[in-house]
This record gives sequence, C-alpha cells and structure tokens, in this order.
Amino acid sequence: MTRIKFAWSALGGDPALLDRVSTVAREGTLPARLPVRDLARSCVGACALAAAELGARRAGLARPPAVRVDDGAVATAFVSERHLRVDGRPPVTFAPLSRFWRTADGWVRTHANYPHHRERLMRALGLPADTDPEAAERELAERAALDVEDAVYAAGGLAVALRTPAQWAAHPQAAEVAARPLVERGRLDAARTRTFAPLDGGPLLPAAGLRVLDLTRVLAGPVATRTLALLGADVLRVDAPRLPELVDQHADTGFGKRSTLLDLAADRSAFEELLAAADVVVTGYRPGALDRFGLSPEALAERRPGLVVAQVSAWGAYGPWGARRGFDSLVQVATGIAAAEGSAERPGALPAQALDHGTGYLLAAGVLRALTEQSYDGGSRFVRTALARTAAWLTEGARMGEDDGKGTAKEGAAAQETQAPRAERGTGSGERGGNGEAGPRPWLGETESPVGRLRYALPPVAFDGGPHDWARPPGPWGADPARWL
Repeated sequence: MTRIKFAWSALGGDPALLDRVSTVAREGTLPARLPVRDLARSCVGACALAAAELGARRAGLARPPAVRVDDGAVATAFVSERHLRVDGRPPVTFAPLSRFWRTADGWVRTHANYPHHRERLMRALGLPADTDPEAAERELAERAALDVEDAVYAAGGLAVALRTPAQWAAHPQAAEVAARPLVERGRLDAARTRTFAPLDGGPLLPAAGLRVLDLTRVLAGPVATRTLALLGADVLRVDAPRLPELVDQHADTGFGKRSTLLDLAADRSAFEELLAAADVVVTGYRPGALDRFGLSPEALAERRPGLVVAQVSAWGAYGPWGARRGFDSLVQVATGIAAAEGSAERPGALPAQALDHGTGYLLAAGVLRALTEQSYDGGSRFVRTALARTAAWLTEGARMGEDDGKGTAKEGAAAQETQAPRAERGTGSGERGGNGEAGPRPWLGETESPVGRLRYALPPVAFDGGPHDWARPPGPWGADPARWL
C-alpha cells in the first residue's frame, strides 16, 4: 500500500477515487534520510482529493475533478514560514532559546518562542528570566537530559530529551500512539443529514458558505484552517487577549481568515452566539485545556448538533504524555527523528516542520471528508490528529523502504507520477535549488495587505476548477469583530 492510499484509507475515502490523483515529481525536494517528500505529497494529495470529492458532491458532478500534486508547490508550502517576507523583511522563526543544547549525558531541545514559555524554562533552570543563552548553555551542560525534560515540564515549559528510535519505541507513549489510527474519526450523535446551499459560479469552492471557528495556534491547526479558508469557508480565528500571537506566524498562517479576541470566561455569550451558527470547530490546544470551557467535542455537539469538531495535538490525547504541550521540533526529538537525521556529533532535523504541515493537511482533509459523510448520513462528527502519530507514519515508511527524499518515490496505481522537465525542477526549500535551478519562485505570490506587502507560499492543494490563491490576505491579529460575515 502506498502512502497516499494509506492516508486516504485512514480518512475513510473510497479507494476508487485515487485514480483522480496525479503527481509531478521534482528531484531534490525536501531532501532527508526519512521519506519526507512522500509524506508531504501524500498529505496534500489526500487533502486535495477530499476537497475535490466534497466539491463534486456539492456541484452535482458525477466524479471529483482531477487532482494534481506538484512536488515543487508542496515543498514550498511546507516551509511557508521561511519564504514569508513582510515589506521585504525575512521572518523571525526560532527564538535564541529555542534550540538544541548539549547536556551532561546527551542532548535536549527547548522551545521558548513565546515569552511565557521562556519564563517557565528559565524558572525551571533556576535562572533569571533575562538570562543570556551562554549562561543557559553552561547550566544545561551540567544536567542530565531527562532531568531537564522533567523539570521544565513540571514548570509548564517545553523541553524534550533526545531519544533514538529504539528508545522512543520502548516509551509507553509510543505504544499508545502506535495503537491509534493516523486520523481518528467518528460520530458524536445522530444529527440530521447536512444539506448544502448551491455553489455559485467561478472557482469550485467546496467549503463555500461554511463557518469555521478556529481555536488553534502553532502550526498544524492554523495550516488546516488556512486550507479551509482557501476552499471558501468563513474562518474566524479566536484568541485569548492575554496570549498574543507572534507577528510573522500570524502573517504566514492568517491567509483567508479573520482574527478576533475573546476571553472565553468573560465573553461567553459572544462565543455561544458564534457557536450557534458554526459548522466546524477546530482546536489545537493541549488536550483537555479547553474542556473546562465546555469545548469538548461531546459538549460542543450537544449545543450545536451537526457540528464537525476537529482536534490536533502534539502527543495525542491519551497515554502518559497526553496532557503535555509540544511542538513539531520537540516531537522530532522525542520520536527518534532528530537522531535519525543527525550524526554522531549532533542531532539533526527534517528539512521542514513536516509533522506540523503534514498533520495540518490531514486535519483539513478529515474535516472535508466528515462534511461529505454528513451529506449522506448526518451525525455530528469528530476528527483527531497528532504530530506524534504522523511521526510514527513517517518512520514506518523508512522501514518499508519508501521514498528516500532523493527522487526515488515508489508510486503505485494510486497515483500517476510524471517527472518535471529538468529546467522546472527546484528544491522548494530555498531561494535557489541546490544545483542552481529556479528554486521556489513559481510557487510564491505577492500581495498588499493591512500588515504590509507580503511575499508568501501559494497553496499546494490543487484540483481542476478549484481556487489557486486565498481570497484575502491576513490582517492584524485580533482586529476583526466577533461575528460571522
């Protein structure tokens, strides 16, 4: 079974539709020891096929439109945060304290992009909040990696000790993750069958007229809702006023969306008004963190029958790490990916935050498939994905001898693959290809926006008659009213 077949099966898709997918292969995209290119193209391909399927259902077409997955577009989108320019300025991606550190017995990776995470990290290390990286380096060099992991977690911060694939396989969380499907999905009730308004002319927008409440942060959730916005949904991102988003991160993932601020405790009536007219709720906070606000899938569906609730987490909502915070970079370190991509001297990393991006497209695909299923037999639905489960899928592929990231993908009957002419090829991960070729320029766009002139990665989800770009650029974080269009 090829990887896209596996993803489409996990989404509950009809295998007969896989012949609608074709791939444009480009050598050198997302180069890695693990099969990153294959994972990326399969996540995007499954998402595009789910969009085409829903579009065909709404437009009364006999078959979904043809889907075309271009490795260049996919690779560029998977590093969209690096390609972003705001008035010509490159983005700030990782803060100085978000990095690998050598410890007394190995390595640890920390994440401290947000001020509150930095403060908790320094508190766990017994250092002042304004400590410079050199002092932190000296402190960490005297500690054991697992001790750092435990201390920082206990303080509410983010740090993970480097593990080999074998060490992660022996961890109880790995067993919990491996026991779950790539995409968890199911019914919450027996709500009525969903009916859709007719689609207008112009591009085929499968999510047109749908309202999506976006309660996500960094990065998989925002990628999923950015994709739903591309497909025509009215996406309203809701953030707490006390947790400002990073400016560049918001600009990268805010395309097609609006952004508002709500205190879920103080502004409960405003949120309930939004929920009463919502079709989809997407959450990306630590599992259980929103339950106290009545935002579990069951509670949401009880108040809004017919809802689709989509959730993404780092480690999964189960097992000993089910309640832990996490990010792509940390999941790579824990699950053995950083060890596999590194050397004896230093850990490595994937060429993109592929767990975030890939999981985001899978989550969007799960929402689209749930909407299609609702049009046949109703029911409120839930969809769940986890970065650690996507990581397991990636490393399983390596053991099966799949795409090595160097242009040797083995695509079966599930998708037709064509090789791009050499002049068109590029890595999609830098300004120019590693062999002097054109790089990602064909898959970059520019636009004026309320936050400045933006250069950005164009969407990789593509099917005949579908949209090629977002209808609106991002605006300032939190600047929109808390209401639907």
